[in-house]
Amino acid sequence: MVRFTVSTIALACATLGATPVSAQSKPTVAEADAYVAEAEKTLAADGVDAARMAWVSATYITDDTDALAAKSGAKSTDLAVKYALGAAKYASLPGLSYDTKRKLNLLRGGLTLPAPTRPGASEELSTLTTRMSSSYGKGKGTLDGKPINGSDIEAAMGETRDPAKLKEMWVSWNDNVGAPMRGDYAKMTAISNEGAKELGYKDVGALWRSGYDMDPAAFAALTDKIWLEVEPLYKALHTYARWKLNEKYGDAVQSKSGPIRSDLLGNMWAQEWGNIYDIVAPAGSGNVGYDVGDLLKAKGYQPVKMVKQGEAFYSSLGFPALPGTFWERSQITKPADREVICHASAWDVDNVDDLRIKMCTKVNADDFVTIHHELGHNYYQRAYNKQPFLYKNGANDGFHEAIGDTVALSITPDYLVKIGLLDQAKVPTPDKDIGLLLRQAMDKVAFLPFGLMVDKWRWGVFSGEIPTTGYQAGWDKLRLQYQGIVPPVARDETKFDAGAKYHIPAAVPYTRYFLARVLQFQFYKAACDQSGWKGPLHRCSFFDDKAVGTKLNAMLSMGQSKPWPDALQTFTGSREMSGKALVQYFAPLKAWLDVQNKGKPQGW
Repeated sequence: MVRFTVSTIALACATLGATPVSAQSKPTVAEADAYVAEAEKTLAADGVDAARMAWVSATYITDDTDALAAKSGAKSTDLAVKYALGAAKYASLPGLSYDTKRKLNLLRGGLTLPAPTRPGASEELSTLTTRMSSSYGKGKGTLDGKPINGSDIEAAMGETRDPAKLKEMWVSWNDNVGAPMRGDYAKMTAISNEGAKELGYKDVGALWRSGYDMDPAAFAALTDKIWLEVEPLYKALHTYARWKLNEKYGDAVQSKSGPIRSDLLGNMWAQEWGNIYDIVAPAGSGNVGYDVGDLLKAKGYQPVKMVKQGEAFYSSLGFPALPGTFWERSQITKPADREVICHASAWDVDNVDDLRIKMCTKVNADDFVTIHHELGHNYYQRAYNKQPFLYKNGANDGFHEAIGDTVALSITPDYLVKIGLLDQAKVPTPDKDIGLLLRQAMDKVAFLPFGLMVDKWRWGVFSGEIPTTGYQAGWDKLRLQYQGIVPPVARDETKFDAGAKYHIPAAVPYTRYFLARVLQFQFYKAACDQSGWKGPLHRCSFFDDKAVGTKLNAMLSMGQSKPWPDALQTFTGSREMSGKALVQYFAPLKAWLDVQNKGKPQGW
């Protein structure tokens, strides 16, 4: 669930260049001010065309759109790299204003995959990234020996309970989609590392970690600290899920101890486990009385109506309605006549009001949540659209991912009653709370180690700690270490399972999703406290609370103009990212899991 803006196309997609820096040996503050002003003007103009080309490439995949996107990306890369190199020259000048210094740092560190300045490098890098993204979009696995596309195989992984079919889908997707791009990924890594070193970074991973208003090593330590706060909750959930899978499938498929077989968890990447809630639901309290997907279908919801309902939540907080062009230009359902990238994303094409989402929406609970998530990006994008170009971004990338998730946490029984989806008489009673929390945890908590290890793998690849000859071994080792899972079949170095996850070939940093899973609970608790909610935290909905919306908008409208602790404090009163709110939210479930797991093997 990615969001795209002109600034991410210009600065994050790896690419966007500019005029040369002054040749004077001693640059001045006035020159630095002028340089930033020129950079913002040029990047903003160039970014609109880049965003439009990226949109066409993602929603109309052909050899021609691939070629055009690669050309556009190369142009953007050259521009961004040149501005980043120039920013490095000015950034240490004494006497710079706050805005100029901050914008220079954003220019220098804002690239995702920087190309080196040698001739042809940006074209090669752009061709590689375009080819990998296109290959992913066109990728297919098999089910019962028949081809099945990406969005359909994701749905089937959540619905199928036959372990042989699950294994077939898992193996075919990873072999067909991931393995063929291994060589391109190695080339992309080498080129972008070369570019990062020209900018003064040890490698691309160090560049990525520098984008959090703190030292890269300190940021890595912060993510480890947060993980230690939430790890006991994850391990309790893992122990319980393993026991229930063993009950269903038997020792031959899933043992009572050790890691979990990854394809049994209802998701291609075992990143969220909510699809197998039927397997783990607690006796008696497990049936919470409704399924959001069933409610949507019973009320005749279609994809556009689902998006309209998502918009209505934000409207209830006082945010203006989405522009008419949103409904004209978004891809809400999968076109029948062409290949597209179905992976959900939110776009701001002109950094003003050309907001869009790109989805292949199905009428189910997952996509209803995804809609609320993606629209969070769009409303964030519009909230900061009056900021200078280089500030048109989230306080950090975790903030951008967390906003919609915060709203999605409000998809509670209370909210469903208010919008007419659930009858008041069918609202789950308090004895169903463990079931409600377990269903939430199967997605929210289960995701945490995956959200952390994807970039830990990439940081290792970029630094060389994970060599080109050890891509698969490094991936499997981290998945075992953090998630406690193993693939259903043995893997070797002809494979490249990391590439079968969209964000790897698309070069989208992933730590933002880990941070978002933490931040959303901080934001949610703050919103519920502001709304005066007195009941169990997990039942709170701040739907229709315009006072919360006003305070939320105050944070969103800051964009990236201030360090993220300032933005966090504006809404929550705290300057510290922490997993404590998440742990508090799930505390009743943790106590229940500890009772269920008593006497059972812990860990793996």
